[in-house]
Amino acid sequence: MTAYLLGIDIGTSSVKTAVIDVESAVIVHSATQEYPVLQPQPGYAEQNPDDWWNAIVQTVRTATESVNKNVILGIGLSGQMHGTVCLGQNREPIRPAIIWADTRSKPQCDALMSRGNLSEMALHAAGRPAAGFMGPTLMWLAQHEPETLKQAQAVILPKDEVRRRLTGEIATEVSDAASSWLLDVRTSQWSDWLLGACGLESRYMPTVLQSTDIAGKLTPDAAGLLGLPAGIPVIAGCADQPAQALAYGLYAPGTALVTVGTGGQVFLPLEYPQTDPQMRFYVFNHAVPDRWYAAAAILSAGLSLRWLRDLLGLKERADAYEHLSNLASSTPPGAEGLIFLPYLAGERTPHFDPQASGVFLGLRLHHHAGHIARAVMEGVTFALNECLSLVANPNEQFRVIVSGGAAASPVWRQIQADIYNRPLSLSAGANHACMGAALLAGVGCGVYSSIDDACSRLPQAVEQVLPNIENAAFYVHQRALYQGLYDTLKADMHHLSSLGKS
Repeated sequence: MTAYLLGIDIGTSSVKTAVIDVESAVIVHSATQEYPVLQPQPGYAEQNPDDWWNAIVQTVRTATESVNKNVILGIGLSGQMHGTVCLGQNREPIRPAIIWADTRSKPQCDALMSRGNLSEMALHAAGRPAAGFMGPTLMWLAQHEPETLKQAQAVILPKDEVRRRLTGEIATEVSDAASSWLLDVRTSQWSDWLLGACGLESRYMPTVLQSTDIAGKLTPDAAGLLGLPAGIPVIAGCADQPAQALAYGLYAPGTALVTVGTGGQVFLPLEYPQTDPQMRFYVFNHAVPDRWYAAAAILSAGLSLRWLRDLLGLKERADAYEHLSNLASSTPPGAEGLIFLPYLAGERTPHFDPQASGVFLGLRLHHHAGHIARAVMEGVTFALNECLSLVANPNEQFRVIVSGGAAASPVWRQIQADIYNRPLSLSAGANHACMGAALLAGVGCGVYSSIDDACSRLPQAVEQVLPNIENAAFYVHQRALYQGLYDTLKADMHHLSSLGKS
């Protein structure tokens, strides 16, 4: 008899729910529901946990409408990283969640960085403190909303709040906790050193589970809302990045994943936690026990092209991205003297600068929409290449899998192959975070004997894109220009950013 697993991904812009066939690991039904990011002030990014839950109720009911719900064997969760949900005495949120895109805690990050040298901090931290991470966010709350922390009985991450509503249990798990800037990634326990550096109490830090642990069972109340039988095991789950990686079978060294979504991420599995003494990237716990990964991120990857789409008045055009790709493909490498810095929302790796800003340099009368589109694609790829160069030894052999919106664009795929100067494999399958969450659910409830067993059922990525030798040589020189611009323009970026907030 066919059996199913449920994978739910709580993203920044939407919830995605997928039903997968246990035997084939193929998604048979899925549903998506969007919700807003709230910006009560410039630089703030919050979400209402009720919006996550309402979207889950809707997507679970839609995705499971035509399947036998009595043979759903487990529920797995994936979620956006770094965010903060404060629970009060009634175990309910006491304020909107502050999510990863929030920049209000930059002064707290600056204060942390000023307290000691990088090498000492690197002995305890997964990487630099960044605005939007739970640790600095809680520091901001302690300073600006002390009553919130006084009332807080627990602080958890976004997908952990969803799991609380599913099971009634409060906990987190190691891969998401690693992204909080409060966990010792070597021991998988909350770090007294990091909590002390942030001036925080350990009393509201939840139990840390392994990603494949059964965190609880679906309560009758939640089951009634979702239209599912009560008692289905709910697995602890993981952060969205390791969930996506699992859907590609990535948990051993040798392959890097480069994803262009709203932001951009580089993911490289590690056998042990090789933290960087200069903290130029992050090392987090994988969802797979005794595995880690190096992570680097930019904030405006696909977001940059979406910004351009809207700026050009193409928002309502169904084929807007295909149109921009066609325009870019008719433009030569280098966009005839135009270069773009994609810092539209500040930047994380390698600058860790919320006040960095986007730049077009070289703009002339002969440039048209195609030049601008290509410059945006190249600028985002240069930024991702900086990330890739940090987390991986460029002299070592490793595969690169590309995923996300850029993988759907032939011209952007080729730009990536040329700038990385490596053959690219295109990702197979869809709804990867949901798939990774469902695979964890299968391991956790015993449907699969191991991670190896679960991932052996996945379709394999197919190598399709080879670098153009001439273009790759050209981009070496263009990359050097790109990399020097931030230092040259940093002071002016900061000045203009301060004017924008006045």
